[in-house]
Amino acid sequence: MKEVDYIIVGNGLAGIAFCEQLRTANKDFVVFDNNSQQSSSVAAGLYNPVILKRFTKVWNAKEQLALALPKYKVLEQLLHVKLDYQLPVYRRFTSVEEQNDWFTASDKPVLEDFLSTNLVKNTNATINADFGFGEVLNSGRVNTSQLVKTYRNYLHVNDKLRDEEFQYELLKIEQDHIQYKNIQATHIVFAEGFGVTKNPFFNHLPLNGTKGEMLTIEAPDLKMEFIMKSSVFIVPLGDHLFWIGATYEREDKTHSITDNAKEQLVDKLKQIINCDFKIVKQVAGIRPTTKDRRPLVGSHSDYKNVHVLNGLGTRGVMISPYVAEQLFNHIEKGELLDPEIDINRIKN
Repeated sequence: MKEVDYIIVGNGLAGIAFCEQLRTANKDFVVFDNNSQQSSSVAAGLYNPVILKRFTKVWNAKEQLALALPKYKVLEQLLHVKLDYQLPVYRRFTSVEEQNDWFTASDKPVLEDFLSTNLVKNTNATINADFGFGEVLNSGRVNTSQLVKTYRNYLHVNDKLRDEEFQYELLKIEQDHIQYKNIQATHIVFAEGFGVTKNPFFNHLPLNGTKGEMLTIEAPDLKMEFIMKSSVFIVPLGDHLFWIGATYEREDKTHSITDNAKEQLVDKLKQIINCDFKIVKQVAGIRPTTKDRRPLVGSHSDYKNVHVLNGLGTRGVMISPYVAEQLFNHIEKGELLDPEIDINRIKN
């Protein structure tokens, strides 16, 4: 019988963030992950403190960034890879009215740290942006596919990974511990993303799941060294490659790519850039989204050693370290969860 402090189910952004809480606290753990959920791996990995559709601040943006960015530095050292790329986000304007809305928003105290008051003129002939850009400060991207892949390898090398599907019916829950196959643990944390909809302990939670499809294009002439937000995001990946995304589909819950999504993205892209490009990859993932746009964090009402860490939506890079710390302190120190993320806010 192997004894650990925690079993973690899921190795996406939420699972990795919680593993890091455990590692730094010298807690022993094992992770079950079969690569079935892809949203963390295929995401652009942006950290952007402003909702650019409405020019409003992301919930708890300053606190989340202050916590998250040092964590990614630690992960870079642990995994010996580059993960954090600090890049400005440029919001492409399509009218004078949008420019005015931007300057009005940048005067608000809650946004003054994040929105530059200078209008950025377009100097790139391959980009159609007659009205220029607004610059978001304190933004960038984390290479999430690299993070998931290298963290998975780190777990494997340290005998902390079980590359298999978790079978809920084999979980035995006792008063002071849980047992799964030949592993005994004090706690179990489910961080499965959209996979939680099949979890008998937490499938009552209102996780909607929104499918997103993304393209990677090769565009040697684009030469863009910032992240652009227009009708789609265009994110430079290096080597003339750019991430283009993403679609929002609420009905289809498969990981299959579609021609319809590709056409949507290409049509929007052609309105923004006027250079040749080649599609080199198309991927899909299911974002674990919630109606109130807040994560789902907490402990089961009947089993106090069974926990959930989910619902990170489109901002997992920023939110995951914050919610992981909240859950860890809740379990280990008895601290109350932020009521906005506590699953007790959900009325069955």
